[in-house]
Amino acid sequence: MSAPQEPLAPPAAGLRVLPPGGQPPSPAVRAFNLQLTRVDKLKEQLAELDTLAQLHRAERQRWVTPLEQRRRGGMRALALDLAACLQGKALSRLQQEAATEALCRLAQSLAEEGDTAMAALHDRHSRQTLAQKKQAAADAMRARLEAVLGEPLDGADEDVSMEELLRAGMARLRESRDEEQARRQAKAKARKARQKPGAGLVQAQAQQADAETQLRTLFRQLASALHPDREPDETERLRKTALMSEANAAYGRKDLVTLMQIQLRAELADPAAVSRMADDKLAALTLLLKQQVAELERERAARQGQLAAEFDLPPGQVANPNTLRQQLLAQVGALESAVAQLEHDLDQVREPAALKRWLNRQRETPRQPRADRDPDDDF
Repeated sequence: MSAPQEPLAPPAAGLRVLPPGGQPPSPAVRAFNLQLTRVDKLKEQLAELDTLAQLHRAERQRWVTPLEQRRRGGMRALALDLAACLQGKALSRLQQEAATEALCRLAQSLAEEGDTAMAALHDRHSRQTLAQKKQAAADAMRARLEAVLGEPLDGADEDVSMEELLRAGMARLRESRDEEQARRQAKAKARKARQKPGAGLVQAQAQQADAETQLRTLFRQLASALHPDREPDETERLRKTALMSEANAAYGRKDLVTLMQIQLRAELADPAAVSRMADDKLAALTLLLKQQVAELERERAARQGQLAAEFDLPPGQVANPNTLRQQLLAQVGALESAVAQLEHDLDQVREPAALKRWLNRQRETPRQPRADRDPDDDF
């Protein structure tokens, strides 16, 4: 038997404090209600980011995926045609070198996307295998990381991959940063310990302790009332189990709003009880809400960063409908140009006279150097 479906939690605004008898709200009431509004707003923004991500993934699937398939197909056909051209004797030595270089460039790009046949084609024509190139790149990366760290990169074997090296290097950099931060925190803690705490600090510490106590008390009340082992009715026991699981998760992240909403949904509290709280107790709850707001703001920033990375936004751009749309248009435009160029190149390579002119142009066109390229390699 499945647990009965609970209704969606109401907005945090449903917990707003209403002064009795139409009296004007006190500063403590206004502060509490303001934080509830901010919680609702941030949760709404997080939901909007989730919806935006789903819609944009669908748009990318619709527009980008077919173009990517055409691009890979064109690159593969061009690499195979160049391999066929190298079988004959119609090309000069320089033209053969240009054909080999173009073939290896295409094959390596496809191999890095998982095309094993293109990896084998690359290794048949290149002086360096892909494995050798990856190792050379890893060695260069190790040297750069060790220069930054000022010490050997321990825990990374000589033959590890680029990805493993990066992970090891970043882990060591984080350790160095954490060690430095720990030293600074220890100094700051020692400095504070030598200072006599002011009245403001004492008050803040007391308010934080009060807030933690109220949160813990609320959770214990829920745990006592919702304990499923004390419920003989199977349907009600399943409902309480679901609510208790939700309460456990909310308490773990200090989510006061959800705990209070569970209390109301389980009919364990008087909806007007908060309105009768003294201002100092309300201020303690407001402190918890502020901490929850700060956590939601961090979650929003992290979610925006994840979307920016997933959809290749330029550095500094925030993920929103406009930036994602502009990036999609730019990506589609670049892929369409790449596909058109590949189709033009295929036409040139498949016509003998045009092939030689095309190869001569490849030799004359400067290319951006690759970080993992050996200058003596013909790739």
